[in-house]
Amino acid sequence: MGCQKPQNHFSHIYLCIDLKSFYASVECVERHLDPLTTNLAVADPERSEKTICLAISPSMKALGIQNRCRVFQIPADVSYIMAPPRMKLYIEYSARIYGIYLKYVAKEDIHVYSIDEAFLDITDYLSLYRMDVKNLAQMILQDILDTTGITATCGIGTNLYLAKVALDIMAKHASDFIGYLDEETYCRKLWNHRPLKDFWRIGTGIARQLSRVGIFTMKDIATSDEDMLYHMFGVDAELLIDHAWGREPTTISDIKNYQPQKNSISSGQVLPRDYSFEEGILIIKEMADLLTLELVDKGLVTDSITLHVGYAKCMGNVATPAHGTTNLGTMTSSSSRLIDEAEKLYLRIVNNKRDIRRLTLTYNNVCAAAFLQYDLLTDPAQLEREQNMQKALLSIKKKYGKNAILRGMNLEKHGTTMQRNEQIGGHKSE
Repeated sequence: MGCQKPQNHFSHIYLCIDLKSFYASVECVERHLDPLTTNLAVADPERSEKTICLAISPSMKALGIQNRCRVFQIPADVSYIMAPPRMKLYIEYSARIYGIYLKYVAKEDIHVYSIDEAFLDITDYLSLYRMDVKNLAQMILQDILDTTGITATCGIGTNLYLAKVALDIMAKHASDFIGYLDEETYCRKLWNHRPLKDFWRIGTGIARQLSRVGIFTMKDIATSDEDMLYHMFGVDAELLIDHAWGREPTTISDIKNYQPQKNSISSGQVLPRDYSFEEGILIIKEMADLLTLELVDKGLVTDSITLHVGYAKCMGNVATPAHGTTNLGTMTSSSSRLIDEAEKLYLRIVNNKRDIRRLTLTYNNVCAAAFLQYDLLTDPAQLEREQNMQKALLSIKKKYGKNAILRGMNLEKHGTTMQRNEQIGGHKSE
Protein backbone atom coordinates (compact mmCIF):
# COMPACT_ATOMS: atom_id res chain seq x y z
CA MET A 1 0.00 0.00 0.00
CA GLY A 2 1.37 3.45 -0.89
CA CYS A 3 0.70 6.83 0.68
CA GLN A 4 -2.60 8.51 0.02
CA LYS A 5 -2.38 11.69 -2.01
CA PRO A 6 -1.79 14.52 0.50
CA GLN A 7 -4.18 17.46 0.53
CA ASN A 8 -2.90 21.07 0.31
CA HIS A 9 0.50 19.51 -0.19
CA PHE A 10 2.55 22.70 0.06
CA SER A 11 0.19 24.95 2.05
CA HIS A 12 2.98 25.36 4.61
CA ILE A 13 6.74 25.01 4.66
CA TYR A 14 8.39 24.72 8.07
CA LEU A 15 11.94 24.67 9.34
CA CYS A 16 12.77 22.87 12.58
CA ILE A 17 16.20 24.07 13.71
CA ASP A 18 18.21 22.36 16.43
CA LEU A 19 21.45 23.67 17.94
CA LYS A 20 23.81 20.70 17.81
CA SER A 21 24.83 19.49 21.30
CA PHE A 22 23.96 22.99 22.42
CA TYR A 23 25.35 23.21 25.97
CA ALA A 24 28.54 21.37 25.01
CA SER A 25 28.95 23.52 21.88
CA VAL A 26 28.62 26.73 23.90
CA GLU A 27 31.31 25.54 26.31
CA CYS A 28 33.63 24.70 23.41
CA VAL A 29 33.06 28.08 21.76
CA GLU A 30 33.79 29.84 25.05
CA ARG A 31 37.10 27.93 25.19
CA HIS A 32 37.90 28.67 21.51
CA LEU A 33 37.68 24.96 20.69
CA ASP A 34 35.95 23.23 17.78
CA PRO A 35 32.61 21.86 19.07
CA LEU A 36 32.61 19.12 16.43
CA THR A 37 36.03 17.65 17.30
CA THR A 38 36.52 18.41 21.02
CA ASN A 39 35.61 15.82 23.65
CA LEU A 40 33.61 17.76 26.24
CA ALA A 41 30.86 16.85 28.69
CA VAL A 42 28.70 19.34 30.57
CA ALA A 43 28.35 18.01 34.11
CA ASP A 44 28.77 19.33 37.64
CA PRO A 45 32.07 18.02 39.06
CA GLU A 46 30.86 18.83 42.59
CA ARG A 47 28.24 16.11 42.33
CA SER A 48 28.92 12.39 42.37
CA GLU A 49 29.92 10.36 39.33
CA LYS A 50 26.28 9.31 39.12
CA THR A 51 25.33 12.82 37.99
CA ILE A 52 23.85 13.07 34.50
CA CYS A 53 25.77 14.84 31.73
CA LEU A 54 23.53 17.64 30.46
CA ALA A 55 25.24 17.35 27.08
CA ILE A 56 28.22 15.71 25.41
CA SER A 57 29.96 16.96 22.29
CA PRO A 58 29.40 15.34 18.86
CA SER A 59 32.86 13.74 18.90
CA MET A 60 31.94 11.88 22.10
CA LYS A 61 28.66 10.74 20.55
CA ALA A 62 30.69 9.44 17.61
CA LEU A 63 32.52 7.17 20.07
CA GLY A 64 29.21 5.54 20.94
CA ILE A 65 28.69 7.38 24.22
CA GLN A 66 25.02 8.08 24.87
CA ASN A 67 23.82 11.64 25.30
CA ARG A 68 22.50 12.35 28.81
CA CYS A 69 24.67 9.54 30.16
CA ARG A 70 25.96 9.51 33.72
CA VAL A 71 29.57 10.49 34.31
CA PHE A 72 30.61 6.99 35.38
CA GLN A 73 29.30 5.61 32.07
CA ILE A 74 31.95 7.49 30.08
CA PRO A 75 34.71 4.94 29.29
CA ALA A 76 37.85 5.43 31.38
CA ASP A 77 40.07 5.52 28.28
CA VAL A 78 38.22 8.53 26.80
CA SER A 79 39.95 11.82 27.52
CA TYR A 80 37.52 14.75 27.80
CA ILE A 81 36.90 18.14 29.37
CA MET A 82 34.27 18.30 32.10
CA ALA A 83 32.55 21.68 31.99
CA PRO A 84 30.34 22.77 34.90
CA PRO A 85 26.91 23.87 33.65
CA ARG A 86 26.34 27.60 33.17
CA MET A 87 22.61 27.91 32.51
CA LYS A 88 22.58 31.70 32.40
CA LEU A 89 25.20 31.64 29.63
CA TYR A 90 23.19 29.10 27.61
CA ILE A 91 20.09 31.25 27.89
CA GLU A 92 22.08 34.24 26.62
CA TYR A 93 23.28 32.26 23.58
CA SER A 94 19.75 31.02 22.93
CA ALA A 95 18.45 34.60 23.02
CA ARG A 96 21.13 35.69 20.53
CA ILE A 97 20.11 32.90 18.18
CA TYR A 98 16.44 33.83 18.52
CA GLY A 99 17.54 37.30 17.42
CA ILE A 100 19.03 35.72 14.29
CA TYR A 101 15.69 34.06 13.50
CA LEU A 102 14.02 37.46 13.78
CA LYS A 103 16.26 38.76 11.00
CA TYR A 104 14.50 36.40 8.61
CA VAL A 105 11.05 35.65 10.08
CA ALA A 106 8.51 37.61 12.14
CA LYS A 107 7.99 36.48 15.74
CA GLU A 108 4.43 35.39 14.85
CA ASP A 109 5.97 32.72 12.61
CA ILE A 110 8.41 31.36 15.23
CA HIS A 111 7.59 28.74 17.85
CA VAL A 112 10.36 28.18 20.40
CA TYR A 113 10.13 24.48 21.24
CA SER A 114 12.99 24.40 23.74
CA ILE A 115 16.16 26.32 24.62
CA ASP A 116 17.96 24.73 21.65
CA GLU A 117 15.15 24.06 19.17
CA ALA A 118 12.63 26.18 17.26
CA PHE A 119 10.08 25.92 14.46
CA LEU A 120 9.91 28.60 11.76
CA ASP A 121 7.03 28.95 9.29
CA ILE A 122 8.77 30.26 6.18
CA THR A 123 5.83 29.78 3.81
CA ASP A 124 5.39 33.47 3.04
CA TYR A 125 9.11 34.30 2.99
CA LEU A 126 10.35 32.23 0.06
CA SER A 127 8.92 34.62 -2.51
CA LEU A 128 10.09 37.60 -0.46
CA TYR A 129 13.70 36.40 -0.50
CA ARG A 130 13.38 34.83 -3.95
CA MET A 131 15.02 31.69 -2.67
CA ASP A 132 14.11 28.04 -2.49
CA VAL A 133 13.56 26.50 0.93
CA LYS A 134 16.92 24.76 1.17
CA ASN A 135 18.92 27.88 0.30
CA LEU A 136 17.03 29.89 2.92
CA ALA A 137 17.67 27.20 5.50
CA GLN A 138 21.38 27.15 4.64
CA MET A 139 21.55 30.93 4.96
CA ILE A 140 20.04 30.85 8.47
CA LEU A 141 22.29 28.00 9.62
CA GLN A 142 25.37 29.79 8.28
CA ASP A 143 24.33 32.99 10.06
CA ILE A 144 24.05 31.07 13.35
CA LEU A 145 27.51 29.54 12.81
CA ASP A 146 29.15 32.84 11.82
CA THR A 147 27.54 34.79 14.68
CA THR A 148 27.88 32.33 17.55
CA GLY A 149 30.17 29.49 16.44
CA ILE A 150 27.32 27.02 17.04
CA THR A 151 26.57 24.40 14.37
CA ALA A 152 22.84 23.92 13.79
CA THR A 153 20.88 21.19 12.01
CA CYS A 154 17.58 21.69 10.21
CA GLY A 155 14.55 19.67 9.23
CA ILE A 156 12.32 20.94 6.43
CA GLY A 157 8.74 19.71 6.26
CA THR A 158 5.31 20.50 4.86
CA ASN A 159 3.91 20.32 8.39
CA LEU A 160 5.34 20.62 11.89
CA TYR A 161 5.56 16.87 12.42
CA LEU A 162 7.44 16.23 9.17
CA ALA A 163 9.85 19.08 9.89
CA LYS A 164 10.61 17.58 13.30
CA VAL A 165 11.07 14.05 11.92
CA ALA A 166 13.22 15.38 9.08
CA LEU A 167 15.42 16.97 11.75
CA ASP A 168 15.58 13.98 14.08
CA ILE A 169 16.08 11.22 11.52
CA MET A 170 17.22 12.74 8.22
CA ALA A 171 19.34 15.80 9.03
CA LYS A 172 21.85 14.03 11.27
CA HIS A 173 22.91 11.82 8.35
CA ALA A 174 23.10 14.64 5.78
CA SER A 175 26.42 16.22 4.89
CA ASP A 176 24.88 19.71 5.08
CA PHE A 177 22.88 18.89 8.25
CA ILE A 178 19.57 19.50 6.42
CA GLY A 179 16.77 16.97 5.92
CA TYR A 180 13.55 17.31 3.91
CA LEU A 181 10.21 15.50 4.07
CA ASP A 182 6.76 15.87 2.59
CA GLU A 183 4.04 13.28 3.05
CA GLU A 184 5.04 11.36 -0.06
CA THR A 185 8.78 11.19 0.68
CA TYR A 186 8.00 10.40 4.31
CA CYS A 187 6.15 7.25 3.33
CA ARG A 188 8.71 6.31 0.72
CA LYS A 189 11.77 6.81 2.91
CA LEU A 190 10.64 6.25 6.50
CA TRP A 191 7.62 3.94 6.47
CA ASN A 192 9.89 0.98 7.16
CA HIS A 193 12.34 2.80 9.43
CA ARG A 194 13.22 1.16 12.74
CA PRO A 195 13.13 1.65 15.68
CA LEU A 196 9.78 3.38 16.11
CA LYS A 197 11.06 5.38 19.08
CA ASP A 198 13.14 7.45 16.64
CA PHE A 199 9.89 9.17 15.67
CA TRP A 200 8.64 12.24 17.49
CA ARG A 201 6.17 11.47 20.30
CA ILE A 202 6.77 7.72 20.28
CA GLY A 203 8.57 6.78 23.46
CA THR A 204 9.90 3.45 24.64
CA GLY A 205 6.63 2.59 26.36
CA ILE A 206 4.44 3.16 23.28
CA ALA A 207 6.92 1.30 21.07
CA ARG A 208 6.85 -1.63 23.49
CA GLN A 209 3.04 -1.74 23.48
CA LEU A 210 2.97 -1.72 19.68
CA SER A 211 5.58 -4.46 19.42
CA ARG A 212 3.36 -6.75 21.49
CA VAL A 213 0.79 -6.74 18.66
CA GLY A 214 3.37 -7.08 15.90
CA ILE A 215 3.72 -3.39 15.00
CA PHE A 216 7.31 -2.28 14.42
CA THR A 217 7.16 0.43 11.73
CA MET A 218 5.07 3.44 10.73
CA LYS A 219 3.77 1.41 7.79
CA ASP A 220 2.56 -1.21 10.26
CA ILE A 221 0.63 1.50 12.13
CA ALA A 222 -0.82 2.97 8.94
CA THR A 223 -2.08 -0.40 7.75
CA SER A 224 -3.26 -1.71 11.14
CA ASP A 225 -6.84 -2.05 12.33
CA GLU A 226 -7.77 1.40 13.69
CA ASP A 227 -10.26 0.01 16.22
CA MET A 228 -7.44 -1.98 17.78
CA LEU A 229 -5.28 1.15 18.06
CA TYR A 230 -8.12 3.14 19.65
CA HIS A 231 -8.65 0.30 22.10
CA MET A 232 -4.95 0.42 23.02
CA PHE A 233 -4.41 4.19 23.18
CA GLY A 234 -7.83 5.84 23.36
CA VAL A 235 -8.08 9.26 21.70
CA ASP A 236 -4.28 9.38 21.38
CA ALA A 237 -4.61 6.80 18.61
CA GLU A 238 -5.83 9.55 16.28
CA LEU A 239 -2.51 11.37 16.57
CA LEU A 240 -0.59 8.11 16.12
CA ILE A 241 -2.52 7.25 12.94
CA ASP A 242 -2.13 10.76 11.51
CA HIS A 243 1.60 10.68 12.14
CA ALA A 244 1.90 7.25 10.56
CA TRP A 245 0.65 8.87 7.36
CA GLY A 246 2.82 11.96 7.86
CA ARG A 247 -0.15 14.22 8.62
CA GLU A 248 -0.27 17.04 11.18
CA PRO A 249 -2.98 19.73 10.96
CA THR A 250 -1.68 21.93 13.81
CA THR A 251 0.07 25.14 12.73
CA ILE A 252 2.24 27.63 14.60
CA SER A 253 -0.74 30.00 14.59
CA ASP A 254 -2.84 27.31 16.30
CA ILE A 255 -0.17 26.87 18.98
CA LYS A 256 0.04 30.60 19.67
CA ASN A 257 -3.74 30.97 19.85
CA TYR A 258 -4.26 27.97 22.14
CA GLN A 259 -5.82 28.80 25.49
CA PRO A 260 -5.82 25.91 27.98
CA GLN A 261 -9.04 25.39 29.94
CA LYS A 262 -7.07 24.96 33.15
CA ASN A 263 -3.70 26.29 34.24
CA SER A 264 -1.29 25.27 36.97
CA ILE A 265 2.18 26.13 38.21
CA SER A 266 4.49 23.62 39.82
CA SER A 267 7.89 23.18 41.41
CA GLY A 268 9.85 19.96 41.72
CA GLN A 269 13.22 18.91 43.03
CA VAL A 270 15.39 15.87 43.48
CA LEU A 271 16.97 16.12 46.92
CA PRO A 272 20.80 15.92 47.21
CA ARG A 273 20.48 12.94 49.57
CA ASP A 274 17.84 10.82 51.25
CA TYR A 275 15.81 13.06 53.58
CA SER A 276 13.95 11.83 56.63
CA PHE A 277 10.22 12.39 56.95
CA GLU A 278 10.83 15.22 59.44
CA GLU A 279 13.41 16.94 57.21
CA GLY A 280 10.98 16.75 54.31
CA ILE A 281 8.51 18.96 56.20
CA LEU A 282 10.95 21.89 55.90
CA ILE A 283 11.46 21.25 52.17
CA ILE A 284 7.75 21.24 51.39
CA LYS A 285 7.27 24.48 53.35
CA GLU A 286 10.14 26.08 51.42
CA MET A 287 8.67 24.94 48.11
CA ALA A 288 5.21 26.26 49.03
CA ASP A 289 6.74 29.60 50.01
CA LEU A 290 8.59 30.01 46.70
CA LEU A 291 5.64 28.85 44.64
CA THR A 292 3.36 31.31 46.43
CA LEU A 293 5.75 34.16 45.64
CA GLU A 294 5.49 33.11 41.98
CA LEU A 295 1.70 33.32 42.26
CA VAL A 296 1.89 36.84 43.67
CA ASP A 297 4.47 37.93 41.11
CA LYS A 298 2.18 36.81 38.27
CA GLY A 299 -0.99 38.18 39.85
CA LEU A 300 -2.54 34.73 40.23
CA VAL A 301 -4.51 32.77 42.83
CA THR A 302 -5.23 29.07 43.36
CA ASP A 303 -7.83 26.90 45.07
CA SER A 304 -6.15 23.48 44.97
CA ILE A 305 -2.77 21.91 45.84
CA THR A 306 -1.32 18.62 44.59
CA LEU A 307 1.75 16.98 46.14
CA HIS A 308 3.76 14.08 44.71
CA VAL A 309 6.55 12.58 46.84
CA GLY A 310 8.98 9.90 45.68
CA TYR A 311 10.59 7.72 48.32
CA ALA A 312 14.27 6.82 48.54
CA LYS A 313 15.42 3.30 47.76
CA CYS A 314 15.33 0.88 50.68
CA MET A 315 17.11 -2.47 50.32
CA GLY A 316 17.21 -1.87 46.58
CA ASN A 317 13.45 -1.32 46.38
CA VAL A 318 11.45 1.87 45.84
CA ALA A 319 7.96 2.19 47.34
CA THR A 320 5.01 3.56 45.37
CA PRO A 321 5.18 7.37 45.50
CA ALA A 322 2.81 9.30 47.74
CA HIS A 323 0.31 11.43 45.84
CA GLY A 324 -2.57 13.59 47.00
CA THR A 325 -4.61 16.74 46.41
CA THR A 326 -6.34 19.13 48.75
CA ASN A 327 -9.07 21.58 47.76
CA LEU A 328 -8.97 24.94 49.55
CA GLY A 329 -12.58 25.95 48.93
CA THR A 330 -11.67 29.52 47.96
CA MET A 331 -9.11 31.18 45.72
CA THR A 332 -6.05 32.51 47.55
CA SER A 333 -2.42 33.58 47.26
CA SER A 334 -1.84 33.81 50.98
CA SER A 335 1.60 32.42 51.82
CA SER A 336 0.64 31.54 55.39
CA ARG A 337 -2.38 29.55 54.26
CA LEU A 338 -0.72 27.82 51.32
CA ILE A 339 2.36 26.85 53.36
CA ASP A 340 0.08 25.51 56.09
CA GLU A 341 -2.09 23.54 53.62
CA ALA A 342 0.98 22.09 51.87
CA GLU A 343 2.38 20.93 55.21
CA LYS A 344 -0.95 19.35 56.19
CA LEU A 345 -1.11 17.52 52.86
CA TYR A 346 2.45 16.24 53.32
CA LEU A 347 1.66 14.98 56.83
CA ARG A 348 -1.48 13.28 55.55
CA ILE A 349 -0.12 11.37 52.54
CA VAL A 350 3.56 10.65 53.26
CA ASN A 351 4.72 7.54 55.12
CA ASN A 352 6.55 8.85 58.19
CA LYS A 353 8.75 5.75 58.32
CA ARG A 354 10.22 6.23 54.83
CA ASP A 355 12.99 8.54 53.63
CA ILE A 356 12.14 10.74 50.66
CA ARG A 357 14.12 11.80 47.59
CA ARG A 358 11.79 13.63 45.17
CA LEU A 359 9.02 16.18 45.63
CA THR A 360 6.71 17.97 43.22
CA LEU A 361 4.25 20.59 44.44
CA THR A 362 1.55 21.92 42.11
CA TYR A 363 -0.92 24.76 42.51
CA ASN A 364 -3.96 23.85 40.41
CA ASN A 365 -6.69 25.92 38.73
CA VAL A 366 -4.62 29.10 38.86
CA CYS A 367 -6.33 32.21 37.51
CA ALA A 368 -6.10 35.99 37.72
CA ALA A 369 -6.28 37.50 41.20
CA ALA A 370 -9.51 39.25 40.13
CA PHE A 371 -11.20 35.94 41.00
CA LEU A 372 -9.99 36.14 44.63
CA GLN A 373 -12.79 35.31 47.06
CA TYR A 374 -13.11 35.72 50.82
CA ASP A 375 -14.80 33.30 53.18
CA LEU A 376 -16.27 34.16 56.59
CA LEU A 377 -13.01 33.26 58.34
CA THR A 378 -10.79 35.50 56.20
CA ASP A 379 -9.65 38.91 57.45
CA PRO A 380 -9.33 41.06 54.28
CA ALA A 381 -7.11 43.60 56.05
CA GLN A 382 -4.71 40.90 57.25
CA LEU A 383 -4.64 39.37 53.76
CA GLU A 384 -3.83 42.76 52.22
CA ARG A 385 -0.95 43.29 54.70
CA GLU A 386 0.43 39.86 53.83
CA GLN A 387 0.23 40.55 50.10
CA ASN A 388 2.00 43.88 50.49
CA MET A 389 4.77 42.11 52.40
CA GLN A 390 5.06 39.48 49.65
CA LYS A 391 5.30 42.19 46.99
CA ALA A 392 8.00 43.95 49.01
CA LEU A 393 9.94 40.66 49.24
CA LEU A 394 9.68 40.21 45.48
CA SER A 395 10.90 43.75 44.86
CA ILE A 396 13.99 43.22 47.05
CA LYS A 397 14.77 39.84 45.46
CA LYS A 398 14.49 41.24 41.92
CA LYS A 399 16.79 44.15 42.74
CA TYR A 400 19.41 42.46 44.91
CA GLY A 401 19.11 38.75 44.13
CA LYS A 402 16.93 35.89 45.32
CA ASN A 403 19.03 35.30 48.43
CA ALA A 404 19.03 38.94 49.50
CA ILE A 405 16.16 38.30 51.89
CA LEU A 406 15.19 34.93 53.32
CA ARG A 407 12.92 33.32 55.86
CA GLY A 408 14.51 31.91 59.00
CA MET A 409 13.63 28.37 57.91
CA ASN A 410 15.80 28.80 54.81
CA LEU A 411 18.88 29.02 57.05
CA GLU A 412 18.41 25.56 58.53
CA LYS A 413 21.23 23.23 57.48
CA HIS A 414 19.07 20.83 55.50
CA GLY A 415 17.13 23.57 53.68
CA THR A 416 17.57 23.80 49.90
CA THR A 417 16.15 27.24 49.01
CA MET A 418 19.43 29.17 49.14
CA GLN A 419 21.14 26.69 46.85
CA ARG A 420 18.17 26.47 44.48
CA ASN A 421 18.00 30.25 44.25
CA GLU A 422 21.44 30.13 42.63
CA GLN A 423 20.31 27.59 40.04
CA ILE A 424 18.33 27.57 36.80
CA GLY A 425 16.46 24.38 36.07
CA GLY A 426 18.19 22.66 38.98
CA HIS A 427 21.68 23.43 37.65
CA LYS A 428 24.25 26.14 38.29
CA SER A 429 23.28 29.39 36.62
CA GLU A 430 26.91 30.48 36.15
